[in-house]
Amino acid sequence: MEISDEQKEAVAGWVQEGASLADVQKRLLEEFALSMTYMDVRFLVDDLELSLKDRAEPPSRDLTAVPSPSPDEVPNSNDVGPGGVQIELDRVLKPGSIVSGTVIFSDGMSAAWSVDQVGRLSLDPKTKGYRPDADDFQEFQVQLQRALQGNG
Repeated sequence: MEISDEQKEAVAGWVQEGASLADVQKRLLEEFALSMTYMDVRFLVDDLELSLKDRAEPPSRDLTAVPSPSPDEVPNSNDVGPGGVQIELDRVLKPGSIVSGTVIFSDGMSAAWSVDQVGRLSLDPKTKGYRPDADDFQEFQVQLQRALQGNG
């Protein structure tokens, strides 16, 4: 996918301001009507030789006020993120995917996910129209990357 010099400059500016890959992906869509996968954005940032800034550690949450889900609501997860995002890798892959699984976001909503042969991430929420918040989605991507590196 070709992007203009103006778009490249905008991406460089956003990254210098501390934008995450998810932020860049969202702004490309909002400001330029340019839809790119997370992996495409990552490759773009790498191609432009930009360095993402480390974000400050998020404040810890008081989990004592959050009710525990019942055992049948929580899968045997491979990884649980600090924000409460839980992912699980499927043992049997979905057709057309190179890896797949499920995710439970911090608000208790769940979705099936998969990555196809060209690296596109697909998210299929159990509740139609559900979209996780940006922090949860970013945590999902971090946890997914960790899980895949561990199972490489």
